[in-house]
Amino acid sequence: MITNLKESECINILENNYVGQLSYIYIERPFIVPMTYFFDKKNSIVGYSEEGHKTKAMRNYRKVSLQVSEKADSNTCNSVLVHGIYEELSGSVAKKYLHDFTEGIKAIILKNEHRNLHCISDFSNKRTQKKIPIVFRITVDEMTGKKITNES
Repeated sequence: MITNLKESECINILENNYVGQLSYIYIERPFIVPMTYFFDKKNSIVGYSEEGHKTKAMRNYRKVSLQVSEKADSNTCNSVLVHGIYEELSGSVAKKYLHDFTEGIKAIILKNEHRNLHCISDFSNKRTQKKIPIVFRITVDEMTGKKITNES
């Protein structure tokens, strides 16, 4: 059976996970890539990336989506789809968001996986690069969620 999730349930899923599927349009074609994210409770998704295909695409067409799924138990799967607008951050604002991103994900991993991480390179190989990352946020303008249960 498929039922709709309440907004508070969608937010709970976004707050308690850190990996989703980012979708964007590039040259009139949809692309979907995995993404480490942090939901900052200010109705936005925070992420970072190196310069490349994804950032070039999102600069050209700023409407994106993020899908997050979780298996609640052996009979239930929850899924949230967020639509929003991509925005690159810079300077001290980008540093603050990257710090919040790192601390937020470390807290989620400690809570959910009982692992204590010390820095961003513990959960992402992108920060081992010498290049400065592109820090961005996706301002959420719509979110929907579904609960799928396997009723016997």
